[in-house]
Amino acid sequence: MSAWKSLLLSPVLVAAMALPGVASLASAQDDGATPSLGQLLESLRTDSDAAEARDRQRLAALMEDREALRDAVNEAEAEREAARERRDALEATQAEQREALEAVNERRRNEAGDLDGVFGVAQGAIGELRDDLGDGWLTVGTRTRLPARLDDDAIIDTQTLESLGRTFAALTAETGRGVRFEAPIADAEGNVERREAIRLGDFLAFSDGKLLTRDVGDDSREPTLRVVSHTPEAASQALRAFQQGDGDRVVFDPTRGNVLEALSQQPTLWERFQQGGAVGYVIVVLGIAGLLVALSQYVYLLLVSVRLRRQLRSPDALRDDNPLGRVLGRFAALGREHAPEALEARLDEALLAEKPRLERGQPLVKLMAAVAPLLGLLGTVTGMIGTFQSITVFGTGDPQLMAGGISQALVTTVLGLIAAVPLLFAHTALSSRSRELLGTLEGRASAVLAEHLETPDGHTGTQAHAHTR
Repeated sequence: MSAWKSLLLSPVLVAAMALPGVASLASAQDDGATPSLGQLLESLRTDSDAAEARDRQRLAALMEDREALRDAVNEAEAEREAARERRDALEATQAEQREALEAVNERRRNEAGDLDGVFGVAQGAIGELRDDLGDGWLTVGTRTRLPARLDDDAIIDTQTLESLGRTFAALTAETGRGVRFEAPIADAEGNVERREAIRLGDFLAFSDGKLLTRDVGDDSREPTLRVVSHTPEAASQALRAFQQGDGDRVVFDPTRGNVLEALSQQPTLWERFQQGGAVGYVIVVLGIAGLLVALSQYVYLLLVSVRLRRQLRSPDALRDDNPLGRVLGRFAALGREHAPEALEARLDEALLAEKPRLERGQPLVKLMAAVAPLLGLLGTVTGMIGTFQSITVFGTGDPQLMAGGISQALVTTVLGLIAAVPLLFAHTALSSRSRELLGTLEGRASAVLAEHLETPDGHTGTQAHAHTR
């Protein structure tokens, strides 16, 4: 009985001790004055003494009324027995429901037969289909959607199988269709705009001559299409003409993006040239300078050829604007008193004086043609050194790093060969043209010398002119 008394009195005592303090503090706050810490302690002590006195009075009254205490205990025990009976009834009901559920499951297993195997096949087929076509084009521009995945606890029935068959048939039909539709398309800068696009089966989709790619995501919403980073110009023209109805050819990537990715990473001609670095710039400058020298000298030789032919057509009027006129003019200025050996030496001297002009620039072009490949080899060697240093730091785990470095290193060799080949052709053209002109000069000069020696009076005369003609 003392335990029950303590149990019943403890919350009463706690409430009695707490409420007066709170009431005193609230009254102090209502008065608008802020009490000090000592005043609060004194107020709490006074309220506690008053509550303790009241609790003693209540405890004495409760101890005197033993009949009311006994009734409270009996009522609590009755409620406990009623709770036990309800628990037993609920446990019995739960056992019955478990037995019924087990019976239903057993009946389902017996009646289902091979449906479990069909469910596994259907679930696997749907999963494979969604994995294969999740990033495809069959659900773009059409209402056809991929079938929903089947959960492990899903129940398959005839309607599910029929719906699955209709979905497969619709997707199969979409593989042979070409669809023109409108969808939000993001360009290379990320600007999204709703534009017209064309989808051809599950192969490709394009808009305004640009191939498209899509973001893989939930097929229940409209997919976001993006322009691929690089579409070849020839393919872009063919696709644009097809979309406008002016062409009947389309271009697609059978590797599903691998070729396009490789083309996007392929550098342009200018980017490839910049990979040559400083050595590449030097090679190009030397090549251009050599070609300019060769071109100017070749133009000069062509002009000399024209003037030389004009001089041959009028041998009586010697001109100083061509090598033959200057050589014959110096020879005609010599007197009869010179010996034949002296005349021949003077004629050779005149020919040798004209030779440097005709062969001008050829050594320089030949030098540049020889130096350009050597500079290309120098750039390749320095580039390979940098590549091997990168391999030393990063290792050989990334083959693309090594391949890219070697590719850049070989650019200078390519530039050197590109510069050397035209220079070699130019040097050959200059050499052949100058040799032809020198041969003409030597032949005409030898003929004039022979006529001069054969004529008694020492003048070339009409016969010499005729021979020269």
